[in-house]
Amino acid sequence: MAESFHGNEQNSRFELTVDGAIAFVAYRKTPDTITLVHTEVPPELGGRGIGSKLARATLDAVRAQHIKLVVTCEFIQGFMKKHPEYNDLLT
Repeated sequence: MAESFHGNEQNSRFELTVDGAIAFVAYRKTPDTITLVHTEVPPELGGRGIGSKLARATLDAVRAQHIKLVVTCEFIQGFMKKHPEYNDLLT
C-alpha cells in the first residue's frame, strides 16, 4: 500500500493519497488559526484505518505550523477525544 501525505494549500486541505485514491481534511485558515471543517475518505479506502492515519498526520502538520486549532469536523472531534495528546492545539 503506497501512501503519501501532504498539504494542498490551493484546495485548502490536507491529503493522504493511498493506492491512487485521495482522502482529505478540508480547512479554513486565518493568520492565527486553522479550522478543520470536513474529513472525507473514499469508499474504496474504508475499513483500513485511513481516516485515523489522516487525522494523526493532519494534527501533526498543524502542530508543526505552531498555529491554534478549531475543529468543527465531527470525525476529527471524535479522533481527538480518543487521543487527548492533541488537545493542547485547541484555541
